[in-house]
Amino acid sequence: MKILYHHRIASKDGQYVHVEEIINALTKQGHEIKIVAPQVAENSDFGSDGGWVDALKAKLPQFVYELLEFSYSFYAFIKLSMAILQFKPDVIYERYNLFFPAGIWASKVFKIPLQLEVNAPLYQERKKYDGISIDWLAKWSQNYCWRQADKALPVTNVLADYLREIGVKEENIDVIPNGINKESFYAPTTIPTKLPDLSNKTVIGFVGFVRDWHGLDRVLTIMKELDDSSLFFLIVGDGPAVERLKQQAKSLGLSEQIFVSGIVQRADMPNWVAQMEVALQPDVVAYASPLKMLEYLALGKAIVAPDTPNIKELLTDEENSVLFDINQKDSFSLQLTKLLKSADLRQKLGVQAAKTIERKSLTWEQNAKKIVQNFNILLSCATKKY
Repeated sequence: MKILYHHRIASKDGQYVHVEEIINALTKQGHEIKIVAPQVAENSDFGSDGGWVDALKAKLPQFVYELLEFSYSFYAFIKLSMAILQFKPDVIYERYNLFFPAGIWASKVFKIPLQLEVNAPLYQERKKYDGISIDWLAKWSQNYCWRQADKALPVTNVLADYLREIGVKEENIDVIPNGINKESFYAPTTIPTKLPDLSNKTVIGFVGFVRDWHGLDRVLTIMKELDDSSLFFLIVGDGPAVERLKQQAKSLGLSEQIFVSGIVQRADMPNWVAQMEVALQPDVVAYASPLKMLEYLALGKAIVAPDTPNIKELLTDEENSVLFDINQKDSFSLQLTKLLKSADLRQKLGVQAAKTIERKSLTWEQNAKKIVQNFNILLSCATKKY
């Protein structure tokens, strides 16, 4: 199958991982891929931001930037049209973005089936956190893309509810969670050289960009209360809350029991996660399918996570994780403490975590197969014109 892959990602972060993994999985299965996308992130290191795009956003009035976002769709439509005429794809796969109907336009004009990967309700998300100036256009663009896609692929059933609310038909929705690359995450090879000696340590680990709302200060408080020198806190990443955590560790006399890696390249991530015994997913937006949670599962870690509906689509309390009640202040601390006090429970959860990947087919390879199955059904009903 010839697949035109379309996205508008400028930063090289978790969302870019999703793009690369799906493209790699489709390519390995013998499909021919042509990418139509901005070149900003192509040659950047993992963890880089959107470069000049983010700088432009910071300097321009919000309504001007939003007009530019929408105007880019016309340029993207021209690029897509040229790619379609040259490449003659069978189908289009697009990662949804706000103010970005170009892929839908190309799909309709050239009568090519399109699947739309939906990772977040960006209209609601941006309105809540950043504000939206041209509200009617943002809302229209999201609803239009979701309704007009031949198939929409939300990453959780919670997210699928957003699509259902605006009238997307059930037969046009296929929930496909994020996945794992078995080749890279099932075979960690080395211990990172800058790590201190973790022999005989119970390592509590967190992966990600550390913010205050993660509540990682609670981990250090628990470590102090347990007064156990074998406990070690490993943070794989960086972020604005790191310095405060280091100061807290110093004040509690735990400076020798915490290590922060800084930004880690994707290829090295398995080697870092492999050092953990307990892995934390302390908070998450209500509709997300967290990449790090899949990575914890793949390497058989004892996971502590919130009991939110999206998380419970993959995790079950006392089976492959311990879940805490997000509405109870002390629930996270109680659950983590219980896990740290029981090596048997950690062992049991780790074994079941690893089995979850196969049991629920949580791999990029399986995701690619589902995408192709959907395309085959769509193609059987479509007439291709160029």
